[in-house]
Amino acid sequence: MARWKVGILTASDKGSAGEREDLSGQVIRELVQDVGAEVVQYNVVPDELHILKETLIKHCDIDRLDLVVTTGGTGLSPRDVTPEATLAVIEREVPGMAEAMRAVSLQKTPFAMLSRAVVGTRGGTLIVNLPGSPKGVRECLDVLLPVIPHALEILQGHTGEHKS
Repeated sequence: MARWKVGILTASDKGSAGEREDLSGQVIRELVQDVGAEVVQYNVVPDELHILKETLIKHCDIDRLDLVVTTGGTGLSPRDVTPEATLAVIEREVPGMAEAMRAVSLQKTPFAMLSRAVVGTRGGTLIVNLPGSPKGVRECLDVLLPVIPHALEILQGHTGEHKS
């Protein structure tokens, strides 16, 4: 049995209409398995603020997922509203994780500074916004995955000890 229950939430107008394959969601599924996680919820929704907020709340409050990873909707397009949806539902931000993603991505492309990705918590759930490209998803998750299990343990009260 997997240690962590994960939801993948892809924000994509074309993906939700069946016009584009969700390659980024596939990368997330592949990578989270490496930290003992199982994807138990998977949704591709349009870039609509109310749909994103409702889905995030459901995954946190009803499904009681440990981790929700979003992909898409973190840029500057008027339709990019994933950070706003995340900020509307989280109780606390975890800015260091978002900063770490941007710092690593900036080493590869100057466009990383345009990312508005947010990381935060709602109850015992960690919510992570990732970019919409498979390459960006892989780069960002490679940075975060080493600390996600410890973050979840602390968030859910399973440990009070700091790892060295």
